[in-house]
Amino acid sequence: MSDTTTILRPEHPVGIVGYGAYVPRYRLPAREVSRVWTGGYGGTPIKEKSVPGPDEDVVTMSIEAARNALARAALPDPALIRAVWVGSESHPYAVKPTSTIVAEAIGATPHTQAADWEFACKAGTEALQAAIGFIGSGMARYALAIGMDTAQARPGDALEYTAGAGGAAYLLGPAEESLAVFEGSFSYVTDTPDFWRRAYQHYPSHGGRFTGQPAYFKHITAAARGLMDALGTSPADYTYVVLHQPNAKFPKSAAKKLGFTPEQVKDGLLVNEIGNVYAGSSLIGLAAVLDEARPGDRLLLVSYGSGAGSDAFSLRVTEAIVERQGRAPLTREYVARRVEIDYATYVRFTGKLRK
Repeated sequence: MSDTTTILRPEHPVGIVGYGAYVPRYRLPAREVSRVWTGGYGGTPIKEKSVPGPDEDVVTMSIEAARNALARAALPDPALIRAVWVGSESHPYAVKPTSTIVAEAIGATPHTQAADWEFACKAGTEALQAAIGFIGSGMARYALAIGMDTAQARPGDALEYTAGAGGAAYLLGPAEESLAVFEGSFSYVTDTPDFWRRAYQHYPSHGGRFTGQPAYFKHITAAARGLMDALGTSPADYTYVVLHQPNAKFPKSAAKKLGFTPEQVKDGLLVNEIGNVYAGSSLIGLAAVLDEARPGDRLLLVSYGSGAGSDAFSLRVTEAIVERQGRAPLTREYVARRVEIDYATYVRFTGKLRK
């Protein structure tokens, strides 16, 4: 059980001033993975996944999403941004930050704080939570939090069906300028080794079925219930719920356990079309929901990161959402602009052939 001492709430109200998503155009159908590795036998956990092009990585995709977020915010000068934080588990450099490249590209340098965040698939919401604290404490007026990944999976592994690419960026600022205001957040973490990758390994390892009940479901439901208990809310108080999306089944099952209806889940569920985009999974789901949200809607966002932990956020949409939705490409527009590729092209694009 939680109480009001465990909820995370800033001294000064904070909200989302602008948001933007990005998804690569290439799609690998799950049937292609099945054709190569199982001869086409057996079901597939999703329809298809997004694949980065040969000239795309976490940096380039983060820049695109950040520019969309700034377009929605109509910020007069990017130099007003006092923090640029990128959460990912596929940063292109082992030693050199992604965040400084993004900050330079959008015009936020040099008087800004920059850092890369890691916590498997909840690296993006870690950055989001930190940005809330940064602004809520009065240290900054604006901060940019990004969750983006070019997710990897060992060839033939179950994860290869779902490991996609994409994510979203959020420019946070004062509540009075925001299109959605944070009501509070709540985190729940334990040492649960369900998914990991050691140094110098190209692909992650996972605990198979262990990744479900003691990992994903335990943390998602505990974080969501903890936040709702602290706020005195229930599932009926929310228009939409967005949960981390490792596959099409888990978020639906977790939402049902928590008491949400299928209608509250569907608008933010993108995994069947783009796969699990890791650190961008819950954040791109939120972007899709914000594209459809109306003033007064209440939203519940819950991330999950292996290792393990979840961050839950409650938001209320403001009148500002109406004019800002159309200032940048909608998330579903990125999903719809698909170019189907075969497994051989996917292997070439993602560099899976190694000397």
